[in-house]
Amino acid sequence: MLAASYVGDRTIDVREVAVTPPGPGEVQIEVAYAGICGTDLHIFHGSMDQRVTTPATIGHEMSGRIAAIGSGVEGWAVGDAVTVMPLAWDGTCPACLAGNTHICQNLDFIGIDSPGALQERWNVPAGVLVRLPEDLRLDHAALVEPVAVAVHDVRRSQLVPGEKVVVIGGGPIGVLIASVARASGGEVAVIELDPARRAAVADLGFTTLDPTATDQVAWVNEWTGNAGADVVFEVSGAAAAVLGATDLAKVRGRLVVVAIHSVPRPMNLHRVFWRELTIIGARVYERQDFEGAVRMLAEGRIPADALITAIEPLTATSDAFLTLESGKAMKILIDVQSERRR
Repeated sequence: MLAASYVGDRTIDVREVAVTPPGPGEVQIEVAYAGICGTDLHIFHGSMDQRVTTPATIGHEMSGRIAAIGSGVEGWAVGDAVTVMPLAWDGTCPACLAGNTHICQNLDFIGIDSPGALQERWNVPAGVLVRLPEDLRLDHAALVEPVAVAVHDVRRSQLVPGEKVVVIGGGPIGVLIASVARASGGEVAVIELDPARRAAVADLGFTTLDPTATDQVAWVNEWTGNAGADVVFEVSGAAAAVLGATDLAKVRGRLVVVAIHSVPRPMNLHRVFWRELTIIGARVYERQDFEGAVRMLAEGRIPADALITAIEPLTATSDAFLTLESGKAMKILIDVQSERRR
């Protein structure tokens, strides 16, 4: 079978590898589509070389159908449409014992710490499968994982219908958070520097702000009757955004930190003190978030077609990474079975 592997030095190598049958407790998935995300770009850039063992078949956003079933697996059949919640926890660490298995202190993030979805056949533990409705298109279903991130983020924010929400960063996760927040009854504004992304977000019906042309604090104050936003999501990963985010929140507002910051960032703790702000971390997701994401996609509440910029064959995975790196795409999917249909 073909697999796309990160081999270091900003290089993705597509090569033939052996197919192995699923082991006990495993299923084998014929991967239909795999998405490339910001974390995959971090791997591509070498930023996670201390964690990723090369050659690494990466990818954790996907959809497909069960192709084979290992011994001891019940409740699944060949042909079932599935996605994967790519978290494997040990069940014994303090976080797991406290019920927080999704942020296990020894978490195996499948597709980063162990082989991922950019291969034609993928063996995974049956426990990570999430069932897909048959009427959900498999290209749309490849967005379940990032939608689950957004569902988790919004759930962590404790958003109440009617609240004012500011999303800092209009990339794929920012758009998904904005979409989930709107579907949950929030009134949403998105701050985005890049004009093309800002236009794409506006086309989805969101209010957008250009922080280089608009005093965002003054705008938010006017929008909220001088109160400030109820919830601010920091999705951009920029130091200036973290420093300014607290200025946008109301008294006892919530700031949800979504972006991955690889280095410590300055934060206005005086503002946190003065307004009794709550700072919330939001990482990955729980099963209920995955199931909620499946429902939202199946109900058409997520603008899937608008988010998918392109679908490329597996052999073009390296070029897809370069396109995503350039900032000229929202979401690129890899058609993993493209070569088998030729």
